Amino acid sequence: MIDLHLHLDGSLPPALLIKLAEKEGVILPGRTEEELIPFLTAPRDCQNLNEYLEKFSLPVSCMQSAATLTEAARGLAHELAVQGFIYAEIRFAPQLHQQKGLTPKQVIVAVLQGLWQAEREVPLLKTNLILCCMRGTDNEEANEETVRLAAEFLKGGNTDLSSTSNTYHAKVCAVDLAGAEALFPTKDFSELFALARKLDVPFTIHAGEAAGAESIEAALSFGARRLGHGVRVIESPKLLDEIIKRQIPLELCMTSNRQTKALPESTVYPLLYLLRKGALVTVNTDNMTVSGTTIAREFAALRAMGMTAQEEKQLFANGIKAAFLPETEKEKLREAIHAVY
Repeated sequence: MIDLHLHLDGSLPPALLIKLAEKEGVILPGRTEEELIPFLTAPRDCQNLNEYLEKFSLPVSCMQSAATLTEAARGLAHELAVQGFIYAEIRFAPQLHQQKGLTPKQVIVAVLQGLWQAEREVPLLKTNLILCCMRGTDNEEANEETVRLAAEFLKGGNTDLSSTSNTYHAKVCAVDLAGAEALFPTKDFSELFALARKLDVPFTIHAGEAAGAESIEAALSFGARRLGHGVRVIESPKLLDEIIKRQIPLELCMTSNRQTKALPESTVYPLLYLLRKGALVTVNTDNMTVSGTTIAREFAALRAMGMTAQEEKQLFANGIKAAFLPETEKEKLREAIHAVY
């Protein structure tokens, strides 16, 4: 399994969150995993992305120290290994984890430490880290620092000094822009991504989820290598043709898109349509806990919609092609997938 769009704070298993809360001194609204679900998982009648995003406040409050950040990353990686993952790009926003005085760099290192620990414990799983900038007000400096730190890590700060092995290690691989897309339009972040281009930092952007074609067009004009969600590209045939021609990867998240009402409820989810049109689509969970899903459930739903075995193989191949990885690492993933399929 591969997931390129997976938020750390939105994917923590409830059992892990209980442990983190105890360490942080956070009083949870429930004592058991079952009691916590309503506070962590979007309801069936979730109205929009803004309501969906409300479910992040509790897990974020439980990851405000280096120890809990490391344990969160390590715990999520172990959960992914149990689910049969071979590769995942985990994303989070360092600026949301500074309530107790950590610097953004300390936050990033803490998460990397957790991924490095997991890598030694479950060596079949490989992970990388995407740093999210956030849509909002009065956080321009924090967003710029996120991009500059990504550049720093990409240029040599990704070394696991606790290991003497020369094998693969989780790294910062890109940046992203996340948050309330409809409230803070993508077009307003041109200077941020000009900085990313200047520093040679690759990036994906949440676009085409809560806003339409204009958001996707802005992301592409900035130089986004991938589109987070991007499902509303179907609203513009001309834009879809461009996406297909340029083979811009779409990080589609079916369950999440249904919950946030990215598309009308009566609309058949267009992943298979886009795949058959020639778009480079990938299958992702977005937030396993907030959406109450797994990558296996996403693929099961697609099979129920008519996905063929060959199309399933193509989706795995697309995930590898779209990954923020050097070609040598992509080839290793292809070999691993080939051994199974």
